[in-house]
Order: sequence, then structure tokens, then C-alpha cells
Amino acid sequence: MSKKRRRYSAEYKFKVALEAAKGTKTLAEIASETSVHPNQISQWKSQLLEDGAHVFSSNSARQQREFEKLESELYEQIGRLRMELEWLKKKALPASTEVKRAMIEPNHPDISIRRQCELLGLNRSTYYYAPAGESEFNLHLMRLIDEQYLKTPFYGWPRMTAYLQREGYAVNHKRVQRLMRIMDLQAIHPKRKTSVAGKGHKIYPYLLRGLEITQPNQVWSADITYVPMQHGFMYLVAILDWFSRYVLAWQLSNTLDGRFCLDALQQALLLSTLDIFNTDQGVQFTALEFTSCLEAAGVRISMDGRGRVFDNIFIERLWRSVKYEDIYLKDYASVPELDTGLDDYFQFYNHDRSHQSLGYRAPAEVHFA
Repeated sequence: MSKKRRRYSAEYKFKVALEAAKGTKTLAEIASETSVHPNQISQWKSQLLEDGAHVFSSNSARQQREFEKLESELYEQIGRLRMELEWLKKKALPASTEVKRAMIEPNHPDISIRRQCELLGLNRSTYYYAPAGESEFNLHLMRLIDEQYLKTPFYGWPRMTAYLQREGYAVNHKRVQRLMRIMDLQAIHPKRKTSVAGKGHKIYPYLLRGLEITQPNQVWSADITYVPMQHGFMYLVAILDWFSRYVLAWQLSNTLDGRFCLDALQQALLLSTLDIFNTDQGVQFTALEFTSCLEAAGVRISMDGRGRVFDNIFIERLWRSVKYEDIYLKDYASVPELDTGLDDYFQFYNHDRSHQSLGYRAPAEVHFA
């Protein structure tokens, strides 16, 4: 007998997508709480970010009234939920999902299982199904792959598979391929297709060939890296000035959508103007919203071509420093802790950490000199 497919209401999808869009939890944490597969959560988040703007796109009085009515009803529902949750807090409810599941009374004559789950703060599907997401073993493998990749960025999935097997892990190349794809890791060497570009994106020329970098804000670049945590993982994007190694902006996200890259770019553009912005041809950086933002600011866009394997060497060194000097040492347990920790580290990196290539000065000294 085939397993019955689960169906979710639009309101429930909105709540899950909104939680993912906040960026305060990893997909693994949200999946564990809601029993929705991380891939599904990622799709809902993308749909929310893409379609959310349409709510405000019309100026008609009728649609405005309908929106205000919907907003009012939503606030009333939130108010009722808050009141019930405050009441439940006084009952000293357990934090454990398993204990909450045991408190459900399926044969209660007056309160349905759905309402019991709502009052206990337990998703109804969690009562019936086991949580979805990457296994602890896979998360452990991803941590090992990430550490080895920093040492040998020229390792693709064949060598990475061989490395894990030598370490005593019974894994095949398919698993390693999938995990490296999730981590957005690719071997650094000339090859036919170095990054997956957006469909139909405009191809920008490579502007750095033979160019001498002589001053700050002449060339910026951006890149994304995988950040392991105790429970799940996040993605980190940073924008770096090539001349001073100064980190102009950074953002975290639990999915690889382009929104957090655009947020980082807008944050960096508030600090200064620049001449050239260089990236690879990854889909996050070739998206129309991202390139349009650069063009509107009068920035020339440069994109790595085939065989340009060392153009991100400065930001790859940054990732090595961030991970070995902060992330691996502190092993963050939650997204808020990670966010606070990275904020402290980048302050240290920009203003206090000396660089040999900068004459043992800090990036901020060079950038603002």
C-alpha cells in the first residue's frame, strides 16, 4: 500500500516559509520542528520571497481594502495565538518534542488532536511522523569534507571520496557528490563549467586581465561558503575589497537563494562606491536583481571566465581564516550565536588582525588610509 501524501494548508506553508526567511534557524532545525523536508522548506521560502512583493504592487483601493482586511484578520489570529501561548508558558511545558508528543490525548472527547498540538506548540505532522533532514552521519561527513576542502581545494568528489574511505568511512561517490553539491563546493582547477549560471543570464566580460590593483574600492568580489554547526548548517556570503582585504559586508542564510547575497551587496554599497565588482558565474551573482543593483550604482561588472581558477584566492583565504580562527573553535549551537560570533570575528578581522601581505597592518588601516 502506497504512503499517503501529506498536504499542507497555505497558512501553514506561509508560517514555515516565514520562519526560514527570518534566517534565525538552520533548515535542519526547522525541518526537525515541522517534519517538512528541507528541500520543500527551501522551495516555500523562495516562493515567499519571489511572490511576496506582489502583495504591495497594486494601488487599487479595492485590493488595498482586501489587504487591510486580511492583515487585520491575521493580526487577530496572531493575537489569539499569543494569548494562548502566554497561558501555556505558565503551565511549564517541556521543551522536549518527545515529551510533548506523549502529552497528546488522541481520544479526548472535546479537544481535537490538531488543537492539542497547537496549544502544546507541537506541529501536528510531528505527532505522526519522524523528523526529516540530513542525518547526523551526513552532517559529520559534511564537516570533514569542509575541513579537508580548506586544505586541498583542488579535491573534487573522486579524491574526496577516496579521502573519506581512507579515514574509515564506508561512503560511495554518489553520497559525496550530493553532499558537496549541498555545500556548494567544487574543485578549484580549470574545467569546462566552473559554476552553474542562471538561465538566460547576461554574460559580462572579464575585466581584471592585466589590471594592477592600486587603491581601495577599485575591485570588490563576493563568494559563498558553507558553515557547519552543531545542528545543521548555514551559508555565509562576504564582500571583500581586493586591495585592503577589508570585509565590507556579510550575510547568513539557511538556503542558497540569491536574496541574502543582494542584501549583502546593498549593505556594502551604503559604505562606498567602487569601480569593478568581480564574481564567478554562480546563479546568485548572475541574477537580474543582483546585476541590476550594480548597474544602477554605476559599477562595472566583471565575471570569471573558463579557466579563471585563482580569481577568488583572496576571499578563499578569508574563508580559511574565518573557519580555523572562529567557527571550528567555537562550534556554534544556534544561528543567533553564530551571527553574534561572526559579527565579533569580522570586527576583529577588519580592525585588529594584522596581515603579512599588508605590512602587518589591519585591513581597516589600509582601507581607510
